[in-house]
Amino acid sequence: MEKKIIVAIDGHSSCGKSTLARDLARGLSYAYIDSGAMYRAVTLYFLENGVDWNDPSTVGQALQRIRIEFQVSEAQNQTLLNGVIVEDAIRSMRVSEYVSPVSTISAVRRAMVAQQQDLGRKRGVVMDGRDIGTVVFPDAELKIFLTASTEERVRRRYSELSAKGIHITEEEVRANLLDRDRIDSTREDSPLKQASDARILDNTFLSREEQYSMVMKWALEAIRS
Repeated sequence: MEKKIIVAIDGHSSCGKSTLARDLARGLSYAYIDSGAMYRAVTLYFLENGVDWNDPSTVGQALQRIRIEFQVSEAQNQTLLNGVIVEDAIRSMRVSEYVSPVSTISAVRRAMVAQQQDLGRKRGVVMDGRDIGTVVFPDAELKIFLTASTEERVRRRYSELSAKGIHITEEEVRANLLDRDRIDSTREDSPLKQASDARILDNTFLSREEQYSMVMKWALEAIRS
């Protein structure tokens, strides 16, 4: 039987981590876990339920009421928050504005990391995020740190939001991305950083197909080793 591995993909916002992770999971017939969607779902719950995330007691109680699951529907990965599909809601600019500060809360990170580690217990998983290769799965057989130029990341995010009919300027998108980069990289609890044994992949000038081909080769090498 072919051994199953864990693929950990980390990187900044709008580098295409989720796209790469979905493509690779599909190619390997692995489960895909979008860790970023989990933090977005928590943020959405906090916003919709008026949770004061500066109050540790309130946060702890709220986390006990949050259940996050994933399902594939019409070849699309869907995020469920307490049984309700929230895929579109968690991608809104409202959630994007607050997801980084919510993600810095130690109790939130501990709760999500525990869920992520449980999901990957049987291996055969591709997971993307910001601390997957350093905190969630430090023993992952393949770690990738994905990067792209700031201008390319802004272009991708702006195009994504425009396609959804969300009216926003490129400057607003840039400000949001840079602010999230700052918060994610400087938080005390599991900050975004490259794992020492991660492969760096700059996809600024790569097509989706070129990126997939390169990473699939790395994955197959890791499986055979």
